[in-house]
Amino acid sequence: MTLIDFKDIFTREKLDEIFPPGRSDSFFDALYGDASEGAYDISLEYEGAEEGKLLFEFHLKQRPGKCLACNLTYGLPTVFERHPIINLDGVARDIEHSLDGKYKCKGWKVGLTREKSRLLHVVPVSFDIN
Repeated sequence: MTLIDFKDIFTREKLDEIFPPGRSDSFFDALYGDASEGAYDISLEYEGAEEGKLLFEFHLKQRPGKCLACNLTYGLPTVFERHPIINLDGVARDIEHSLDGKYKCKGWKVGLTREKSRLLHVVPVSFDIN
């Protein structure tokens, strides 16, 4: 399977199936007891593939009237690894299922938060496949 095939699989529609937009509100409701307290919306984005890995990013997009401060996002890799609403094990299962049995997802790794702009921070996550 080539890189273009993976891109064709992980369309916006499929990514929203794997990580629904409403999960941001659920995450902040669990964290703060009120979804409206969240400073950003979280989406899953496909970034590409390399030998034995699929590369994704969680995009953290500032919500109107909120502040996407670095101190809110730099601790997220550890939180995302463990948080049941983010559910990376479930995301891995959904990614594997999307590959129609052609590949198995054998694990994942969360990288460090990167600030792409004042309005967008990203948390990379790679999924090992074979």
